Amino acid sequence: MQTLMQAIEISKPGAPEVLVVCQRPRPEAKAGELLIAVMASGVNRPDVLQRKGLYPMPPGVSDLPGLEIAGTVAAGSSADLAAAGLAIGDPVCALVAGGGYAQYCVAPVGQCLPVPKGLSMVQAASLPETFFTVWQNVFKIAALQPGETLLVQGGSSGIGVTAIQLAKALGCQVLVTAGSDDKCAACVTIGADHAINYRTQDFVAEVKAKTGGRGVNVVLDMVAGDYVARELECLAEDGRLAIIAVQGGTKSNIDSGLVLRKRLAITGSTLRPRTVAYKTEIAQELLAKAWPLLESGAVKPIIHQVFPATQAAAAHTLMESSTHVGKIVLDWQGV
Repeated sequence: MQTLMQAIEISKPGAPEVLVVCQRPRPEAKAGELLIAVMASGVNRPDVLQRKGLYPMPPGVSDLPGLEIAGTVAAGSSADLAAAGLAIGDPVCALVAGGGYAQYCVAPVGQCLPVPKGLSMVQAASLPETFFTVWQNVFKIAALQPGETLLVQGGSSGIGVTAIQLAKALGCQVLVTAGSDDKCAACVTIGADHAINYRTQDFVAEVKAKTGGRGVNVVLDMVAGDYVARELECLAEDGRLAIIAVQGGTKSNIDSGLVLRKRLAITGSTLRPRTVAYKTEIAQELLAKAWPLLESGAVKPIIHQVFPATQAAAAHTLMESSTHVGKIVLDWQGV
């Protein structure tokens, strides 16, 4: 008989109430995987899209939502444990392709990272999705360099607060947009040099004013749609626009002549379907360059609210309200 665990499943596509507690068979780690006893799970926008039926899982991935977890190593082959320098019982956090809203989850060994010293499991669960995403897009693809300037659209989001802190810690100037004066103030407190209320200010004009007319070197964009044309105006010569979501729509009308004249680059990416080898490479870069910043306190997890895992529906309601600053986390401890 299979051992059962508690999990949160999507009973049918729909509103947050379709997230329900269920029992599922505990997964088993295959070669190249570790079984994690989950203590906390991060909540992310893709989870909301999956709940609505708009973000299908890659082939072979659990139908349970959840892309990031923290917990302890529960099982794995001696070869995989040795390769990762881990042992049964070690605290880890991991990026997963699905299945994170559960008491146990399997993760590719290369996507498991030690919990940074001094951080709790809840804090550690808030790290993988945003750190992998920001590192991939801002530093790996867009190649933001020390001394350059970054514009983050949605600076108060989980992605936003991570991008602000990493860019500042690595010697860059950071401008952000946010939807209220309170959110703007929070972004500045976290480390942004300037915050623009996109509801009351023209972010193109503000960016040009704050950069002496030069523009920014990199834009991290979660909006797309009609923002793209305006972002191209914000970019300096040889600027790079990294699109990671399309909350404002998938269609954009742009001035291609501006792209040519300023030698601009427009990139897009999704992380979930990338290979384990690719994500392992990012994990190693994070361990070498970002984890020391977390352990020194130069970069800190920003968590808005923690919910018992059984209240996943309430966590999604908060996520969709967009009133939060930073991350939302589900706590499995005590469930």
